[in-house]
Amino acid sequence: MLSWVFAAVICVLSAGAGCYVGYKHYSEHYRAADTALGEEHIVDYPVADALQLTQDALRGDGILFEVLSDSSIVTSWRPADLNTPTRWFSLIIPQTPRYRYEIQAVPEPGQRGKIIVNVRTEGIPDEELASYKASNRFALFKEIDELASQFPPKSRLPSSGGVNFTLLPNEDLRALARRVTGNPDNWHQIAADNGLKSPTDVTPFENIWVRNSLLKPLPTP
Repeated sequence: MLSWVFAAVICVLSAGAGCYVGYKHYSEHYRAADTALGEEHIVDYPVADALQLTQDALRGDGILFEVLSDSSIVTSWRPADLNTPTRWFSLIIPQTPRYRYEIQAVPEPGQRGKIIVNVRTEGIPDEELASYKASNRFALFKEIDELASQFPPKSRLPSSGGVNFTLLPNEDLRALARRVTGNPDNWHQIAADNGLKSPTDVTPFENIWVRNSLLKPLPTP
């Protein structure tokens, strides 16, 4: 009789341990933040402009966000639109499935920027994670490209090694070359540096970059 009671106690303890292990494994999956899923998108703008476009796209979708000290962006947690499987332990440790986006931009060659968007989730089954990517959820990258098409074109002028001049009224590249370099034929090099095709391929008051080697020497005191 005593041996039968002892065996029964062992069985109960073993079953309880199994339930605890299963509970611990399941609850950890739903309580801890899942590994973030990342995706990337390159825009023809430097990092600062890429982040500004991203913020504008988030605002357009009504997504609240915070800009951190390192200029990265973190959106507020949003509730997931799915039903988490009900388990008896959910009454003890309630869990609301949710997700957010962690965004940063890094420089790319040619004054371009790469936007990196990670979606971080809690309580969302693995098979559902991909549907919460920003490109799937909000077509974020498409919206960024649409905003970029309306964004003022970035300056193609070099940032060093020369001087920016504003064209005077009725002044073309030949006249500008004569004024700032002393040789009107220098318009060829000026046009090449600024991506222009002819001396008249300009607009009034346009900024034109002229390399230092072409400029008139400064008068000696």
